Amino acid sequence: MTRLRISAISYLNTAPLMWDFEHGNAGRDFDISYTLPSACARALQAGTADIGIIPAAAYAQIPELKVLPGVAIASRRAVRSILLVSKLPIQEIRTVALDNSSLTSVALTKILFEKWLGGRKVYSSMPPDLEKMLAACDAALLIGDPALQVERFRYVTLDLAEEWIRYTGKPFVFAFWAVRAEAVEGAASQDLAALFQRSRDHGLEVANLDLISRQWAPRLGISEASVHAYLTENIHYWLDAACIDGLRLFYHCAAEVGALSSVPAINFLNSPKPCIA
Repeated sequence: MTRLRISAISYLNTAPLMWDFEHGNAGRDFDISYTLPSACARALQAGTADIGIIPAAAYAQIPELKVLPGVAIASRRAVRSILLVSKLPIQEIRTVALDNSSLTSVALTKILFEKWLGGRKVYSSMPPDLEKMLAACDAALLIGDPALQVERFRYVTLDLAEEWIRYTGKPFVFAFWAVRAEAVEGAASQDLAALFQRSRDHGLEVANLDLISRQWAPRLGISEASVHAYLTENIHYWLDAACIDGLRLFYHCAAEVGALSSVPAINFLNSPKPCIA
């Protein structure tokens, strides 16, 4: 296989996906870097990465990407790591600070407000510093590890995956592996998809989840049990038929409220034709 460049997300929820690359032999065939979700997308767009775990919204903005089948960061219930944190009751929110490391959750926030939670708001993009965000705005969108660390008893909070599921009945897909089609030409692309699926499967083995929980709990300042529950109960790591349906609906809703400019076709690696969203 041609040596390819992987851009991964430096959050807890990607730790199982990267298992074979960090603990096995898979990593020796790739150049791997870690960054924020929005930066993963920019790296693919700029051609400085060949494979990235990108926000679902970013896929709609970058032409010629292929989706690696079977693997996602999704949720079929409350996700815990995508939160709207407010100092006011939800119906009184007028201004929202948006975590600038996010793309998909920004679009989801706009969908939820404009379709179900009270109409259009004034949005500001800011770094994920909750104190500064709430000093500037009524509410703040936080994603990833910073959201897991929020002391929720202090604020009004909405879990955005839970709200999406409440109104649509469908899972929500936050991110998935995507590849630049030109970069994998001539590579063993079927093996490439299987490689990332196996890494996910190995990362979700009981002993490996226990190790991840022990390593990440002190980093985040939460208990090992909380880390383990997050990875096994809140995150769904399969891009299955139900998740594809939810992804398709997300693209339509995002285009409807103007959060995305168009509805993309979902092109899978090695698929003979696209899955039209």
